[in-house]
Amino acid sequence: MDDLEYLREKSRLVDAVTELFVATDLEDWSRAQACFTESVYFDQTSLTGGEPSHISPSDITASWDEGLKPLQAIHHQIGNIQVVIKGEKATVNCYGTAYHYLPNKSGKNTRTFVGSYAFELVKRSGTWKINSFIYNVKFIDGNKDLERTTT
Repeated sequence: MDDLEYLREKSRLVDAVTELFVATDLEDWSRAQACFTESVYFDQTSLTGGEPSHISPSDITASWDEGLKPLQAIHHQIGNIQVVIKGEKATVNCYGTAYHYLPNKSGKNTRTFVGSYAFELVKRSGTWKINSFIYNVKFIDGNKDLERTTT
């Protein structure tokens, strides 16, 4: 792969990961599902406990929909993106911050998650799709019980 082709593919990979976060913030679950392969190695155990597993994109987004539905606003921001391309497979690692907002009487209206993501992607019909999603939480700040705070 020459330098120009590498830069094009790197840009496509960053766009593929960014698309997932934008779709999530918009709660556009069909758009988010389109970012994944038909089965995804999914690991958020640093946040939720349990065991990593292979699940469908619809199961991922159903869980996110349930967890995010009570919030008034969601915002994901990623950075420090590193990309490694090996033919039709690639890894994308990045830092991520997620903000959750829900106004309430306590005045403690926000919760912030800070962590890192490790994605594996495969190229399918010319499009990069996420087939592995690993989130490693570093810390959570703000109102940890945001949804349970009396409004």
